[in-house]
Amino acid sequence: MEGLSAEGLEAPAAADRSPYARADLYDLLFRDYVADLDFYLAAARGAGGAVLDLGCGTGRVLLPCLAAGLDAEGLDLSAEMLERLRSNAAARGLSARAALGDMRDFTMPRRYACVMIPFNAFAHNLNADDQIATLRRCHEHLVSGGRLVFDAFSATPAMIARPVSEPVLELETTHPRSGLPVRLYDGRRLDLATQTQHSQIEIHELDAAGAPMHVHRSAAVVRWVSPSEMELLLRLAGFSRWEIAGGFDGRPAPEHQGLLVVSAWKA
Repeated sequence: MEGLSAEGLEAPAAADRSPYARADLYDLLFRDYVADLDFYLAAARGAGGAVLDLGCGTGRVLLPCLAAGLDAEGLDLSAEMLERLRSNAAARGLSARAALGDMRDFTMPRRYACVMIPFNAFAHNLNADDQIATLRRCHEHLVSGGRLVFDAFSATPAMIARPVSEPVLELETTHPRSGLPVRLYDGRRLDLATQTQHSQIEIHELDAAGAPMHVHRSAAVVRWVSPSEMELLLRLAGFSRWEIAGGFDGRPAPEHQGLLVVSAWKA
């Protein structure tokens, strides 16, 4: 899709895969995202044992864990993401162990001191059955006393009252080769009956004059969960102790701005 302006974009013949399913776009947009990195590195370091990164993607969190000398490995649903992960690891002089699998139904030969699900990957579980299945698999793969840690989308009253229907600029970065801007736009429809957010995503790769050279359009669906609902899901999955914060800064869960940060321990 060449030479399109930001206004009046024509619909493509076929939509692209979302950046959460396409490895090159994922790296292009999120390779420099570090807002959660200190948190997950601290959780991994503090575990005192093996770490499993569920939804590891191209290695945004897993590779820094390996670079820190931690015993960490990953699992992801996408073979394309894992291929990119191994390439990214090799470029950093690292060797990444990662398995192809579904977080709702996976079996690994090891048990872990820490299982983590970074970057809102848990929200791709679109119903309660899938959420509980994922949490149960995590519980099964933890050693006694092991910690599950993840972040999850939680819609606020303001989001529900004033959803973003037209795509708005959410992120701007630079292309690693050209140095030119890349912009991510997202518009959302909230379905209250299913607690799902339906995003219409546009990624604009701009030229030197600021006009889009390439536009990638896609759709994505995620499910949100309230703090009280999260407690029930954890209990049903077998956890008996947990902490739910309203962000990486540790604020109380009721004060969240769209993000819950969850820690749960296996007895």
